[in-house]
Amino acid sequence: MNGGEIVGLIGMLLLVGAWIPQTVETIKKRECPLNLEFIIIYVVAASLLTVYSYLIGDWIFFTLNFLSAFQSAVNLVVKVLYS
Repeated sequence: MNGGEIVGLIGMLLLVGAWIPQTVETIKKRECPLNLEFIIIYVVAASLLTVYSYLIGDWIFFTLNFLSAFQSAVNLVVKVLYS
C-alpha cells in the first residue's frame, strides 16, 4: 500500500465513520432529522459514484461510496417510512 492509498483509506474511514452516529441514532429513534431532498440527492450521487469507482477499479473509492450510499439509504428508508 503506497502513501496515496493510506491517505485515501484514512479519508474513507473518517467519511464513512461520520455517518455511523447519525445512522445508529436514526435506527434507534426511528426518526431521521435530515432534509429529505438532501438524503435523496446523497443516495443517488453516492450510488452513481459507487458504479463509477467499480468501473475504474478503485477499491477505496468504491468502498467509500458503497458504504456512504448504504448508510444514507438507511436514513432515507427511515425518513420515508416513519415521517
